[in-house]
Amino acid sequence: MQTILGSVDRGLSESLEKLFELLKIPSISADPAYAHECRNAANWLKEYLTSFNFVTRICETEGHPIILAQELSATNAPHILFYGHYDVQPVDPITLWKIPPFEPCMLKDNLGQDVIHGRGSSDDKGQILTFLEACRAIYTETGQFPVRITVLLEGEEESGGEHLPAFLAEQKQHLHPDMAFICDTDMATADVPAITAMVRGLVGEEVTIYAANRDLHSGIYGNAARNPIQVLSEIITALRDDQGRVTIPEFYEGVPEIPSEIRAKWQEIGKTDAALLSPIGLKESAGEQAFNAIEQTWCRPSCEINGISGGYQGAGFKTVIPAKASAKISFRLVGHQDPIKIRKNFRDFVSALIPQDCRVEFESYGASRAGMVSLEGAILGAVCQALQDEWGCETAIVGSGGAIPVVNDLQREFGIESFLVGFANADDCIHSPNEKYNLRSFHKGIRSWVRILYALQPVKL
Repeated sequence: MQTILGSVDRGLSESLEKLFELLKIPSISADPAYAHECRNAANWLKEYLTSFNFVTRICETEGHPIILAQELSATNAPHILFYGHYDVQPVDPITLWKIPPFEPCMLKDNLGQDVIHGRGSSDDKGQILTFLEACRAIYTETGQFPVRITVLLEGEEESGGEHLPAFLAEQKQHLHPDMAFICDTDMATADVPAITAMVRGLVGEEVTIYAANRDLHSGIYGNAARNPIQVLSEIITALRDDQGRVTIPEFYEGVPEIPSEIRAKWQEIGKTDAALLSPIGLKESAGEQAFNAIEQTWCRPSCEINGISGGYQGAGFKTVIPAKASAKISFRLVGHQDPIKIRKNFRDFVSALIPQDCRVEFESYGASRAGMVSLEGAILGAVCQALQDEWGCETAIVGSGGAIPVVNDLQREFGIESFLVGFANADDCIHSPNEKYNLRSFHKGIRSWVRILYALQPVKL
């Protein structure tokens, strides 16, 4: 392995050349005008993967193609599936870019560190190539791989990933991976590697309260007529108690306890209320009082009001009692919470609070389970040690407040855990102008994947 790591170091310039080739392709999946560029990126990746012995094919979908590449010659070794996406976000507003987004280059950041500048450098092309360049270095030096590898790269992640679930369902009879790795996440800090072991699920609901058969004059009907905005406001208020806990029956069923040592580690690496809230102009966490802000977003479920509408909302003032009012409400789920049960209990909770002369309608906006890997498994331990060997410090086990649908897709179709290992930094400006990826992250990311692949070789499943 040391020989391979030396090869990675000597070949860094060539690795950057490969990355810059890919970054120059404006594979913006959300804009139909760039469909041919998404195809160009897929073709580039096919040729690249084939060059170091992967059997690679471009799989057509009704949208942008999916790349499926395999090297399965390592007998009696674990089979890993590596997931990434080759599409990128639109670049607007273009006037804010220091250098055109698809003319990648090396720059110095405010601390004098070398960074790779360009759209997709961090999200997700640079992250993809940390893994693939590790594979190329291994094959170049040894002619073989320590584990069996399937690489799956989609071209629609930034525009909804509409066609990936159906593709995975089609592949269920052909792919049999033991575990998955996803590279679309951050380090804990610039110096501390992380495995994102917890991602939250999501339930989205829109609630509409109806009362009178038309909008009413508030002078003539005020007090006497039900006001849907007030009814809705009272229901929203009832969703949490004075301790910040969600009051829906059985809401916390399936929520796991996070080991105290992991919670302590989050504090050690600076994941405090101030670290999360100060940059957005806030001072104190507003959710469950028994948990700090990071814990509330990483390992606790939430209930949030995402939008309210009702009554007159134009300029000036209009004295009206509206006929209806609505709210969009989302729930972020953790652990083994059941999204279908959460939805049912939420609707029952709201319906029980609807007074006479009012009725309620619900509209669903999707439901997905949370993802969580075993915190005591052999795979997690092997990956943690490999990252620690490279970065020289203990690996942080972290959570993600967002939902990553592919985690649930892989669990549903293949029954496997997904380990989210990424080397991005929080200041990489993903989705924004002047996206960048630290050269150190790219270089040590390649080295990290070499260590991880060899660390997985002896793992007994």
